Amino acid sequence: MLDIRFIRENPDIVKENIRKKYQDAKLPMVDEVIELDAKNRAAITEASDLRAQKNKLSKANGPLFGKLKKASEEEKAAIQAEIDANMAAVKANDDRLAELEKLEDEYAAEIRKRMLLIPNIIDSSVPLGPDDSCNVEVERFGEPVVPDYEIPYHTDIMARFNGVDMDAAGRTSGNGFYYLMGDIARLHSAVLAYARDFMINKGFTYCIPPFMIHGNVVEGVMSQNDMDAMMYKIEGEDLYLIGTSEHSMIGKFIGETLTEDQLPQTLTSYSPCFRKEKGAHGIEERGVYRIHQFEKQEMIVVCKPEDSMAWYEKMWRFSVELFRSMEIPVRQLECCSGDLADLKVKSCDIEAWSPRQQKYFEVCSCSNLSDAQARRLNIRVKGEDGKTYLPHTLNNTVVAPPRMLIAFLENHLQADGSVTIPEVLWPYMGGTKLLVPKK
Repeated sequence: MLDIRFIRENPDIVKENIRKKYQDAKLPMVDEVIELDAKNRAAITEASDLRAQKNKLSKANGPLFGKLKKASEEEKAAIQAEIDANMAAVKANDDRLAELEKLEDEYAAEIRKRMLLIPNIIDSSVPLGPDDSCNVEVERFGEPVVPDYEIPYHTDIMARFNGVDMDAAGRTSGNGFYYLMGDIARLHSAVLAYARDFMINKGFTYCIPPFMIHGNVVEGVMSQNDMDAMMYKIEGEDLYLIGTSEHSMIGKFIGETLTEDQLPQTLTSYSPCFRKEKGAHGIEERGVYRIHQFEKQEMIVVCKPEDSMAWYEKMWRFSVELFRSMEIPVRQLECCSGDLADLKVKSCDIEAWSPRQQKYFEVCSCSNLSDAQARRLNIRVKGEDGKTYLPHTLNNTVVAPPRMLIAFLENHLQADGSVTIPEVLWPYMGGTKLLVPKK
């Protein structure tokens, strides 16, 4: 969410940014916000003047009551008339103040409704384009290999190890769920444990957050469109299941004023994640690729504004380092303007190589949201000069199995059907270096 003063003083910049994000339907909102803001400020000014007048009138009546007691019968009528006129004016002020306070609430609600939909100002380095087809490959890490033997569909690989049961999950929970079993389940947990320790060794504090959050936190951390498309609401409660632990991790600081010596806040969190995942998807996005429930290791940073781009660079590189340590080729893909969620100023995906599809697919997403979440959640920092300012917030996926398992199994599958385990995972797999299929 933008600063209302910025919109008021820079409407053309805000409108141009909306055009860059191919959201022209939102252009009228800029003028609407400016008009509503003008009316709101006028109401606030009038209310302030009326309160001053009320105080003046109330003070004026004090001496008049004193005069009334001492006045002659001839003087009392005039004094009483003045007192009555003052009281009538106070009553009129009270009535108008009530109207103005109601208007202020209405204006503020209408302004906020639009402000939540006006996108954040994207960074100048973001490539322009209407959708993800215009995302730009920046760099590749590791050599993508296509073996001379067939790479089966990922659930077929898992099935060879008796490692997945989609049918049972369908009976208990419906489509979009799964049972992971045996070696595959252990590999899933091993990757999460390794990712946890990987981030701890980078200096991040490990955290297990709440898996449900209030609606005001949801509104604070994500755009309305993302909320509607992703979040599951608990019936009868002001609680939502998190779609990623970033939501509750950033929400941890709601309403807080941090000191500069508390920055940066660098946290890495484990959580299950729950997503609606609406819409139809292609064959390669079935199985355990696009599901309603999964587990993830996440990283978030709350920092000074001048440090946020440096952290953005570090964070996506952590993802590359993690995947390369597991011998999985990846690439960095810069997200174009039309592919950025409204709160983001810059974002990139880390995509893993799929030997089966002979292309890359998303496994991590790194985002800089500048001060948008901090403004929505009222997170502030008190500087050395005593003044407060909004920090910047960033987030990035460390690893999100079971999607990561697809890349892992495809890149480590051998011609005989076995799966090699890279050295970094040996301690988390009880020393197992090779998974041998059961069938």
